[in-house]
Amino acid sequence: MIYHPSGPTLHPLTRRDLGGTRQIPVCQDLIVPPPGAVAPGQQTVTAERVQLIAELHERESLIRHLGVPTGPDEIMDEFATSLATSTDFLYGFVNVFLAQQTFVGLHNPPPDSGHMILGRSMSLEHGWCPAVVRRRMALPLHDVYANCRFAGNYVVDAVGIRSYFGSPLIHPETGITLGTVCVIDPDVRTLADSRRLLGLVKSAGAEVLHTLIASANDR
Repeated sequence: MIYHPSGPTLHPLTRRDLGGTRQIPVCQDLIVPPPGAVAPGQQTVTAERVQLIAELHERESLIRHLGVPTGPDEIMDEFATSLATSTDFLYGFVNVFLAQQTFVGLHNPPPDSGHMILGRSMSLEHGWCPAVVRRRMALPLHDVYANCRFAGNYVVDAVGIRSYFGSPLIHPETGITLGTVCVIDPDVRTLADSRRLLGLVKSAGAEVLHTLIASANDR
């Protein structure tokens, strides 16, 4: 399967000297946003913001191409439940990154457990999965308070989460990150158990990605 993502084109800038006889390379790139990414009359947009918009357009295009679910999916729910069970975490997710984090696979604790029941979406600014997508690497947090970069988080305060393990879903042909698989829990895990837990999460991510790609190939 060959996929050609739609996204920004990078144009090297050049300028002419005062005599107009030669071109001088400028050490920066011009990032051209996709059509419709910036509304008419909009204020200045940073290069970082334009890049994020471009990545979102590429991701959405690939998600449509693969037929990745963008809402609750029974098979992805089974993956989330299996992952939560194998790691003994309260919550499990298959998380697709769209305009919001979208939990196409979700495992919650029982309704009578006394723990919060989570919905199917969350802001791109919250949780630790955005860091996994940016890093393009798995992230083990046996205790979120052990790392100051990840201790201050909406999910810590709102849900009372103390441990997180997540792994990215990276499409092998394009290198585009579709989202993540992850588990969260209100209890701290031991540092000694981190390698085993991360291995379970990464293995689950590989299975989810294989299933998504196989579904696209079968169509």
